[in-house]
Amino acid sequence: MPAMPIKRPTLLLIAASCAFSAPLQAASDAEVAALRAELKAMQDRYQTQQNALMVLEQRLRQVEARTPANYAASSQGGTAVASNSTRYGSALKSTEEAPQSVENLYNEASGFFGGGSFSLEPGITYSRADTRQLFLNGFLALDSIFLGNLGVDQIGSDLLTMDVTGRYNWNQRWQFDINVPFVYRSSTYESAGANGSSTQVSDQSVTQDPELGDISFGVSYKFLDETLSSPDAVVSMRLRAPTGRDPYGIKVRQVPGNNNLFVPDELPTGNGVWALTTGLSLVKTVDPAVLFGNIAYTHNFEEDFSDISPTDGVKQKGTVRLGDWIQYGLGTAFALNERMSLSLSFSHLISQKSKIKAQGGSFTSITGSDASAGYFNVGMTFAYDEDLTIVPNLAIGLTPDAPDFTFSLKFPYYF
Repeated sequence: MPAMPIKRPTLLLIAASCAFSAPLQAASDAEVAALRAELKAMQDRYQTQQNALMVLEQRLRQVEARTPANYAASSQGGTAVASNSTRYGSALKSTEEAPQSVENLYNEASGFFGGGSFSLEPGITYSRADTRQLFLNGFLALDSIFLGNLGVDQIGSDLLTMDVTGRYNWNQRWQFDINVPFVYRSSTYESAGANGSSTQVSDQSVTQDPELGDISFGVSYKFLDETLSSPDAVVSMRLRAPTGRDPYGIKVRQVPGNNNLFVPDELPTGNGVWALTTGLSLVKTVDPAVLFGNIAYTHNFEEDFSDISPTDGVKQKGTVRLGDWIQYGLGTAFALNERMSLSLSFSHLISQKSKIKAQGGSFTSITGSDASAGYFNVGMTFAYDEDLTIVPNLAIGLTPDAPDFTFSLKFPYYF
């Protein structure tokens, strides 16, 4: 069958269609190229925002408590982070959030966690301290010969504290917490110089089973958000109650066979007085690190006791006025990877002398009750998952008044 001839109008329509499709194809290619370029620019901006968020997320959770720490520490966020209403433990669930190790940096430095969030933090702390002193009881004859008793005392103390801290953050400005410790103590007392002999040494150990320590309550308020020129600033207040076994009235007895060695009947688990601590914490990001500093002052309230005498068989009413102390610290922290971060800091505590007064008498200072304790701290945070973080910390004593070392391991869990 012969082919049908194509009419002229049809040819004109096909030609027009081809002529129109060519510019359309060209326009489509140009639009795709433009969209690709815009997408690339958005990806670059997103990466920049992610880097900024990583730094901002370094400033979030615990103002002190503790510490810390705490606190700590206790212990214990920036405007971009604080505006997020989700809990910060969700970082591993979304690529739009920074690595969890980074947020934990701020958690340790500042103390704030997600708005309306609650955390429960069990922990264990071990402290070791060794003290040694030489005492002379006598006089020098002919400016060179000592006549009397010579003794060398050494005390080795082990302190194990198991505690739990509950924290609640309200409105991303206020944080409330409570810390409940249980304390186990063991001390070994050694003395040379029994009966005037410098070679005769004896020792005696005293152990205190785990008992409740001093419970404390804290409240913190973040009054300043970080800007390019100013840090986050948090003011805090903590009240410590004398719920532990106080050290006053504990009798000290001589160890048979060594007239230079005296040991207590039991060991205290608390300070025995009410105490109020006020503090200020500052946190500033300096990409890629976080800088933090804090200062706190503790006032110990005067307290009356039915017995303050350490002498066996003697009971003496009296009043105790523990010396106030000031503590400050500063340090830096930075993220190592997706789950782990590292912090380095220095802290220093300066304590005034304590005073004691027997009933009807006047206050007298207790020699050696003042202290200057410096510490170098190395800490780490490890994000086990979106809810649980593991926080080890090692504090190394730098002065004779500080424990030789203190190691703590805490497990904050976010609900």
